Amino acid sequence: MPQVCICPKEAAQLTGTKYSTAKVLLQRIRKHFDKPARAYVSVAEFCQFTHLPEAEVSRALNQRSV
Repeated sequence: MPQVCICPKEAAQLTGTKYSTAKVLLQRIRKHFDKPARAYVSVAEFCQFTHLPEAEVSRALNQRSV
């Protein structure tokens, strides 16, 4: 089953940043989409905010989890 949510560890690996920076990035994404503090961030929202291709991000996440 394809992954639909992003956690800070994965965001850090995808963007090449530290874990703490990725946490801040996900907080900014939640604020941008008017989501509660502990809400999940979807792959689509992450890609829309970061302007990364969704297909490549999904592929990278699913390869990592195999």
